Amino acid sequence: WKSTSCNREREDNMTLLTALFWTLLFIVFYAYAGYGILLYILVKIKRLISGKKNIFSKEFEPEVTLFVAAYNEKDYVDAKVANSLQLDYPADKLKLVWVTDGSDDGTPEMLRKYPRLEVHHQPARAGKIGAMNRGMKLVNTPIVIFTDANTMLNPEAIRNIVRHYENPKVGGVAGEKRIAAGKADAAAGAGEGIYWKYESALKRRDSELYSVVGAAGELFSVRTPLFHEVEKDTLLDDFILTMRITQQGYLVRYEPDANATETSSANVEEELKRKIRISAGGLQSVARLKPLLNIFRYGTLSFQYISHRVLRWTLAPLALPFIFLINLLIAMNQGLGSLNLYSILFWGQVLFYLAALAGWYLENRKLKVKVLFVPYYFFIMNLSVYLGLRRLIKGRQSVNWERAKRA
Repeated sequence: WKSTSCNREREDNMTLLTALFWTLLFIVFYAYAGYGILLYILVKIKRLISGKKNIFSKEFEPEVTLFVAAYNEKDYVDAKVANSLQLDYPADKLKLVWVTDGSDDGTPEMLRKYPRLEVHHQPARAGKIGAMNRGMKLVNTPIVIFTDANTMLNPEAIRNIVRHYENPKVGGVAGEKRIAAGKADAAAGAGEGIYWKYESALKRRDSELYSVVGAAGELFSVRTPLFHEVEKDTLLDDFILTMRITQQGYLVRYEPDANATETSSANVEEELKRKIRISAGGLQSVARLKPLLNIFRYGTLSFQYISHRVLRWTLAPLALPFIFLINLLIAMNQGLGSLNLYSILFWGQVLFYLAALAGWYLENRKLKVKVLFVPYYFFIMNLSVYLGLRRLIKGRQSVNWERAKRA
């Protein structure tokens, strides 16, 4: 009787573990791939139903401010200014504003050599969001476009962003971030490039379904009246700003033909530094944007926000170690060396993490098969969530610029 009871209890435990395993596996799959598949299907259906295409007016040319918040950017000043002066937009309607906080490398002095630039410098360093909050009080154009000093824009970027504002429902526009890939990138470059291509595809379809959920700080735009000062300790200013615009009932559109190009991180260590900051900021944003979790109030926007962002910053990274351990227990119960589904899945995970380990070893070796670096990039992307959470809890994540070294 005792033996039967123990066997039954063991079977119940295995059933519970199996259900938990598949639930966690589904969360990870959905967060990184399933949502992309579902989004593709939903957009296809919407196209069949509506069949509408955006028609833009070539005569729509409102005044615009190109806003750069900078800290010690002397290596990029000349190239960025030259790039800004070559943009295809009427010079009398495009204001070039730089706000430099704490720069002590000669950046303000270099900028003042250019007569078209409006430069606002203060010796005290208050971080990027501090510079944005201060500088936006001086902006008097109806539209402002934010960009980074180390990113180069395509000539049509301003014009392609601005045209969306003909629609009064549009409160912001996100440009496309591109990674300038070398012929033989290291792990950081290969992984980052693939990741941003996938992200761009998701943003394009998010925008088509309803709205972009968070813009990249390298290039994004908002209606000036919709800008409200963000908390001084905010880590992801671009994300919080654009999501709060959607909270007000406006749409944030995606414009793939307005792109900002920058080089990849110099190595995975530098990329991890950047990812930790983003992860800490993501967790901070989830806490500050709690109302957006209410799908009954925000509907499609909440669905997109949770699927595209929240799961990646919370449940998906948390699920990964549990998936591995639970998979091991189930596979051992069924015979780790035998040919069964759970053993195959377990050894598949082992192979994946060994590939990540190989990526670490080959980090800065030049390889032609860049996809070999993807497991390593995926690993550090999820590791950064744990490290970001630790920094956030201990209050060690500074709001000041901590730019990763670029290749």
